[in-house]
Amino acid sequence: LAHLDLSFNAIRPEMAGRLAGALRSCKALTHLDLSFDGISAEGAGHLAGLVGECKALAHLDLTNNGIRAEGAGVLAGVLGNCEALAHLNLAGCSLRAEGARRLAGALGECTALARLNLSYNIIRAEGAESLAEVLGECKALTHLDLANNGIGPEGAGSLAGVLGECKA
Repeated sequence: LAHLDLSFNAIRPEMAGRLAGALRSCKALTHLDLSFDGISAEGAGHLAGLVGECKALAHLDLTNNGIRAEGAGVLAGVLGNCEALAHLNLAGCSLRAEGARRLAGALGECTALARLNLSYNIIRAEGAESLAEVLGECKALTHLDLANNGIGPEGAGSLAGVLGECKA
């Protein structure tokens, strides 16, 4: 199995755990879409083990799952193992500034990451500043979506200070 889309199926956190266990044997999995599934931080914790073991995973979409900062932190702990991860979509996951900070700590290790969508997470200026600190390390990044995050002029200024370092 290389591509699995279970979006809009309300699988919930406990089933995310069972799903993660079952998918561990799918070494060819490159695309996993669990958007709009009510996964939450607990479900993100269950999925983290799978994500860290799937070396071929190139596309992970957890849009609108309310994983919050806690779930972002757990995922951040394994993102460095995802050598092929090129597309990460965490739009609408209620990350806020703390979740952006936790993710930022791992983004520099995601050497293949070309597309990052963190839109609709209310990261504000503080979250934008955390991301700005690591954007220069994201050498493959070609698409960054921070729409509707309330970053304001301060956050935009932080980003503007590093956008020239983005070479991709």
